[in-house]
Amino acid sequence: MSDEPPIIGIDLGTTYSLVSVLQGGQPILLPNALGETLTPSAVSVDADGSLLLGAPARARAATHPGDTVMSFKRDMGTARKYRLGKRAYTPVELSAMVIGELKADAERALGVEIREAVITVPAYFGDAQRQATRDAGKIAGLVVERIINEPTAAAMAYGLHHPDKELQAVVLDLGGGTFDVTVLECIEGVIEIQSSAGDAHLGGDDFRDVLLGHLKERVQSTIGAPLGAEGSKTWARLREAAEQAKRRLSTEANVTVALPALADDRGTRHDVSIDLDGDSVAELFSPVIEKMRGPIRRALRDARISPGDVGEVLLVGGATRMPLVAKLSAEFFGKMPLAVLHADEAVAQGAAIQAGLKADDASVEDLVVTDVAPFTIGIATGSKMGRSVVDGLFSPIIDRGTVIPTSRVMRFFTLEAHQRELKVQIFQGEHSLCKDNAPLGEYVVKRLPRKPAGEVGVDVRLTYDLNGILEVEMEVVGEKRVEHLVIERGDGSLSKKDIQAAREQMKRIKFHPRDSLPNRTTLARADALFVELNGAARAELSEMIAVFRSVLETQDPAEIDPVREALNAVLANYR
Repeated sequence: MSDEPPIIGIDLGTTYSLVSVLQGGQPILLPNALGETLTPSAVSVDADGSLLLGAPARARAATHPGDTVMSFKRDMGTARKYRLGKRAYTPVELSAMVIGELKADAERALGVEIREAVITVPAYFGDAQRQATRDAGKIAGLVVERIINEPTAAAMAYGLHHPDKELQAVVLDLGGGTFDVTVLECIEGVIEIQSSAGDAHLGGDDFRDVLLGHLKERVQSTIGAPLGAEGSKTWARLREAAEQAKRRLSTEANVTVALPALADDRGTRHDVSIDLDGDSVAELFSPVIEKMRGPIRRALRDARISPGDVGEVLLVGGATRMPLVAKLSAEFFGKMPLAVLHADEAVAQGAAIQAGLKADDASVEDLVVTDVAPFTIGIATGSKMGRSVVDGLFSPIIDRGTVIPTSRVMRFFTLEAHQRELKVQIFQGEHSLCKDNAPLGEYVVKRLPRKPAGEVGVDVRLTYDLNGILEVEMEVVGEKRVEHLVIERGDGSLSKKDIQAAREQMKRIKFHPRDSLPNRTTLARADALFVELNGAARAELSEMIAVFRSVLETQDPAEIDPVREALNAVLANYR
């Protein structure tokens, strides 16, 4: 057995994140300090300026919306910043905090220092988003050489549990903020990814937001007054009510949303109750469901198959619990999805399997997985039209759906006589004009021979590996001079110096002690429930919260633990 610490798998989700490891040939989900395997991807700042992560932060979203951030995964690879207290944080920094928490959970569970992780990303994440994810892992103190697509991870979990199954399958992965479609084939332990498509800004949050807008209109009509501005506590309560209603409608035909003592924009309190029925909500959700059809069609087209060729449909991601997703599958493929994967856990299980493969674990040595490039990669070119030149045209070299790792070469020629330089600009995307695609990098080939236009050729070879590293090789035809450009990160990602600075900054941030997490979580959840209740139930909860706050002052676990468990039992009645 190797003395090296295990490589962990991390499912860095929009709503929840998980950490896993391969043990005894099986993927194991590791619990957090609360004994739960789902850690909310949430960060909140307390009154003293310290940061809360995970469950207590998620619970504070209803009571302290201005001090809590979630769904920041949707902004990975962008320059957006979120203000918490006196500081503003990038999505990379916030993700690094979540990853750091998962790393600590793994170290506590396994009793060893963790140095390396495999992290999952949506298949349709572009280069900037993938590099931002890798940077977040590095800031958290992890080596992150391997990034794996979420649907591929889910397929690996399926393949491990069903090694003898042979089928053509489609994975529909609908998370909190992203939607991926992957077509794959399983044959004797070999999982071949044939195509991937998706939308990096479509997920369960979009269904919640539709319901949120509907609830807002219904509430304002009921009370005859406008609600507070977005970001207010009233808005936060309404958003949480929409989220809970969305989840309940996954198993219930009709739902009543109770909002006691809801404040309007003038501070007047109203007791509001809104009834929702499944059929009406399905009609509200239909535009979002329709948006899911496009990526499904594109994935099938790229794989050159029809819906009738699909043997099984696998659902992954918490949002796939909505009956409308199963209905979409039945309508599109003519069959109900296969309920063999745990919607929330499959991706994390696959991450653990990939971590085992990377560590050469003998228990998974018979599992073989191939993946594909989710985007087309090419360079900017120009074309002569009479006396004018049209610039900025996109010339693909590696088409989306190409099995990776891969290496492709194309020859390009000079446009002008005696042209001495050739700028090679690399882009990623599916549009005919480069301005509509994502830039990855550029390199200028200099000292070209002085010849007439079109007589100097440059071979441009793109080599793309499983870790998302793109190598560009440029060779002037007829010369032995070869120039290289290795793109390991996009223009917006962090340098080694930036990452080191971010790690030092992270050390200076004040986090709540991990051993206080159960108490903080219970208190935050109780405060959030207090907002929702009224009458005798609210008075009873208020008394229990006061007792719990009082016993916390003793700092004696023997006194604190039984009071916390009693309060948790009350909270469980309202979940």
